[in-house]
Amino acid sequence: MAKIVLAGRADCAHYAKAELLADTLHRSLPNFRVHKISILPDEWKEWLEATCKRNGWKHEESPLIWRELVAQGGKGMLLGGYSDFLEHCQDYYSITSDMPTDVMLSVAAENLETKTNLIVEEQHRLSLIKPLHIWISSALNPACHFLIPNLISAELFPHVSAISLHLLDLGRNEEELQQLRMETEDLALHLLHQVTVHADLEQAFREADVILLLDECWYDGAKDEDEDEEEKKKRTVKAISDSARRIDSHQFVTMATQLENEARAVIANKLKVKTSDVANVLVWGNINGSFYVDLQRAKVFNYDGAIKGPAFFSQPIEKILFERKWLETDFQDLVRCRRAAVASKTCRAAAMSLANGIVTVLKAWNGICGPDEVFSMAVLCTGYYDLPDGIVLSVPVTFKDGKWSVLFDVTVGEKLKERLHLSASELMQEKELGS
Repeated sequence: MAKIVLAGRADCAHYAKAELLADTLHRSLPNFRVHKISILPDEWKEWLEATCKRNGWKHEESPLIWRELVAQGGKGMLLGGYSDFLEHCQDYYSITSDMPTDVMLSVAAENLETKTNLIVEEQHRLSLIKPLHIWISSALNPACHFLIPNLISAELFPHVSAISLHLLDLGRNEEELQQLRMETEDLALHLLHQVTVHADLEQAFREADVILLLDECWYDGAKDEDEDEEEKKKRTVKAISDSARRIDSHQFVTMATQLENEARAVIANKLKVKTSDVANVLVWGNINGSFYVDLQRAKVFNYDGAIKGPAFFSQPIEKILFERKWLETDFQDLVRCRRAAVASKTCRAAAMSLANGIVTVLKAWNGICGPDEVFSMAVLCTGYYDLPDGIVLSVPVTFKDGKWSVLFDVTVGEKLKERLHLSASELMQEKELGS
């Protein structure tokens, strides 16, 4: 089965003549298929050059006509312009065209008007779509491959009709970003409105509703000779600040959920239960330095001990684990080393758990969590637990109506206070060195 493709300037009289000749063929021959591509006059030259370059053709006028073998696929066979198409129809199908000049010009004008109206309608349709804009910095981080399919979902954003995803990675290979964009589009996700890629900060974070800053330290390759990773982070933070001057600092958080889940896994292995059976583990302090995993609210479900109950029955972990020395030493060290152990065995960062932690926090922020669920998040301190203002520490929080609030219904003893002030001191020193 043959298919003829007609492409031409919307105002081209010869394109109009070729179009009507193809329509005549289609009416006469049931298996004859036609595909028409109408291009605006000011876009024609660029489109023609790109199409000819892609197919290895040479053609300079409107229309451009080629033949495709539908069943066989592969590159089309160039026929040429209108005169070549007319000759092809006369030789193969004994069909010709005798369209008067005035009709030809009338059809060309009608084509241009129709094309213009279609563009206006499409622009109006697009203007009615108000997508949620999500920016991902360091988008070539391996976690993105796990994050994106979960991110563009109605489960995570139940009240959103469309999502525009913007992928940013500074100083990296733009071709890799384009490959990630194509792979994302190939997912055919219902909510995905568009995907854009960015390799510099000039247009970064415009109209951003959600910004996800992934870690840069996963790269195995050589760093940019002109700019180290620390400088890139500073520029990224400045770009966010410039784009979000009026955003409440309450909207900026650092995720400690990955650490929290790693601690749950260590406890689960110890108690011989599933990781999901362990809940309400708290992470305090500097998540990139001296942090402390607190089990004062932690509970376990489905534990095979002396006391058993139905699936909803839970027991406080501190009443099951009596090894206080293990909890204060080996347990804390196991949590610190777990991520590095995963990376050393798999030769890559713990990307899956990072993506899962981000999704967990976003779900809670969007109201997809229980009222009693507690999360660990690093937030800007404003007098919490007598800690210095202006530093970011992980503390327990709860979510309600799309907002988080620090949980104060916890015991902060002298040892925990010492640990928190040690973390605060670390961060103050880092802040001084950074400035």
